[in-house]
Amino acid sequence: MGRLDGRVALVTGAAQGQGAAIARRFADEGAQVVVADVADAEGKTVASEIGPAAVFAHHDVTDESSWDEAVRLATAGFGKLDVLINNAGILKWAPLEEHSMDDYMAVVRVNQLGCFLGMKAVIGAMKDAGGGSIVNTASTAGLEGNAGTIGYSASKFAVRGMTKTAALELGKYNIRVNAVCPGGINTQMGNPFGNAGDELNAFYKKNPIKRIGTPEEIASMMVFLASDESSYCTGADFVVDGGYTIGQNPMRL
Repeated sequence: MGRLDGRVALVTGAAQGQGAAIARRFADEGAQVVVADVADAEGKTVASEIGPAAVFAHHDVTDESSWDEAVRLATAGFGKLDVLINNAGILKWAPLEEHSMDDYMAVVRVNQLGCFLGMKAVIGAMKDAGGGSIVNTASTAGLEGNAGTIGYSASKFAVRGMTKTAALELGKYNIRVNAVCPGGINTQMGNPFGNAGDELNAFYKKNPIKRIGTPEEIASMMVFLASDESSYCTGADFVVDGGYTIGQNPMRL
């Protein structure tokens, strides 16, 4: 028995990194998965590796009609849709005075608008299924300031606010809405230079858990929130950051 037996999940940004880890773990736990991404080759590879429990959808999270098609694919192919993982996201690094409006809006469109459109798009299907679980990927950059990421930070604070509002509105339909706030994760976004070993973990030495996180650790949290194990959880932020945001330990006790 898998923890997600009988679930049908739509996972965005699932062609690589964190999203691919989530899609694979969901299938391992018994779910059927729509692997959604704009990266066709990589996304098709992930779906193929998962096998019959997965299907790939070319999906642009900023396009409302693309959301309608992704939901249709899930319900037509697997009979229903009861889990949405709003995982797709981008990051543009630049200090405020150098951050272009185009880059700012690109980040907001994917991270914030994409989350809004996704939650809105799945309501009907989840009502038909008798309820569901929406999990939005926020960030520790949505819990505190993070120099050089003003657009990203703004979008992730917004994701947390939208999560709470949606949870208030959708609870009556037995739809739960939660946010996961990853810290540093060893993906292309979290480790863009491909560092390894001591070089990779140097930034995290002051954390209680003195290393970068893995995509699989985020996938484990997503499984919990998609399953009945979290049946009394909604509107909450689930922080997975090795203790990065809990405070400072200048004495290193």
